[in-house]
Amino acid sequence: MNSKNLVLDVWERPKWYRWILLSLQHVFAMFGATVLVPILTGLDIGVALIGSGVGTLIYIAITKGKAPMYLGSSFAYISAIGAAKGAGGEFDAAFTGIILVGVIYVIVAVIIRFFGVKWLKWLLPSVIVGPMIIVIGLSLAPVAVGQITTIKVNGIDTATDWRYYVVALVTFLTIVIVAVKAKGFLKIIPFLIGIVTGYLMSLAVGLVDFEIFKDITFFSIPKFQFVFQYKPNFSAAVIFAPLAFVTIMEHIGDHQVLGSIMERDLLEEPGLAKTLAGDGVATLFAGLIGAPANTSYGENTGVVAMTKVGSVWVTGGAAVVAILLAFISPINLFIRSIPAPVLGAMSLVLFGMIAANGLKVIVQDKVDLTDMRNIIIISTMLVVGLGGLVIAFTDVIKIETMAIAAVIGILLNLFFKLLDLMTVNNFRKLFRLPVKEEASEDIEEVEE
Repeated sequence: MNSKNLVLDVWERPKWYRWILLSLQHVFAMFGATVLVPILTGLDIGVALIGSGVGTLIYIAITKGKAPMYLGSSFAYISAIGAAKGAGGEFDAAFTGIILVGVIYVIVAVIIRFFGVKWLKWLLPSVIVGPMIIVIGLSLAPVAVGQITTIKVNGIDTATDWRYYVVALVTFLTIVIVAVKAKGFLKIIPFLIGIVTGYLMSLAVGLVDFEIFKDITFFSIPKFQFVFQYKPNFSAAVIFAPLAFVTIMEHIGDHQVLGSIMERDLLEEPGLAKTLAGDGVATLFAGLIGAPANTSYGENTGVVAMTKVGSVWVTGGAAVVAILLAFISPINLFIRSIPAPVLGAMSLVLFGMIAANGLKVIVQDKVDLTDMRNIIIISTMLVVGLGGLVIAFTDVIKIETMAIAAVIGILLNLFFKLLDLMTVNNFRKLFRLPVKEEASEDIEEVEE
């Protein structure tokens, strides 16, 4: 059944020239965020684009083309990838963690297929998901600030000069003005416009390193790191596993938003089990080739909302374009040549938006902040998540900050639920003893 709210419904295919333009629009929407993850983590940009494109096609296949969702690199695992990165720059533990995340998604999808979704919402209510998203965003703040305020000289952090601050300010203001004041198509590509403006400003003040373009060729092969090329390392499992449940809740929220745009319930059809399985297999594939973990992209959902084009032919076309871009060397070299303050200004906005989305979850789901239990859960997660707490079992096996925050949030919530059950009458019911009736207020007033 066609949605009255869409210009093009899920399986409607536009004419070829419109198809190309509409797909490119989705590429522009996802490009800045998708390539920023490998830039910040040290992974290969081309491989990340392939992971995103192939992952989206996998998602479309598993959901039978019933949801026009695009998958891109997830910001939630940036710190986890950094923490799992070996001293010599090896990503074995990080890739193992990404594969584990994909497996967790698939397992949860199978459980939901047979037992429904209520148990997941019970385990991860908004009072946990909201502060967890805030922690993910704010824990990355030092990365954004560091790109603006410090540079590495012979491996040593050194204070930057005035040019970095000027470039960062121009980039930041451009992004903000476009995001707030622009209309139509421009409004959905503020980061792309910010990159171009910041790059031009960098050229003007002499911050672009042209040595990168020295041996330029048109085609290049991305630097894949296939699973058989690295040794599985499960030391980072305790970092990645808890974050998987946080991104699962983000996945649910993104599909609820997309469903409301399309005037249909995507959690029912194609169903949360299939959408999670699609996301999970896409992330599993990413880990197998050396790409960042995938996640559903709100940026592309915004494109669907603005254009009213919900065709999977369009999102599938964007996925194909992303794969092709991975093999075009000049694009990869251009991205590598973007100066640090331009990326830092982008990161200031992006990471802040992640944290703001956490606040949005708390507000939209009407978490009662007058309830002391909720205050304790949120405040504890924020302090632990941002305080740098690390629990080390061995030199290799450690539970890092964000993972600890997620686990503590879940355990505190379960603890308070247990306290609610620990009443005299509930114990009497448990052991089949007579339940003691409480005196009514009327009787108490008479006795007084």
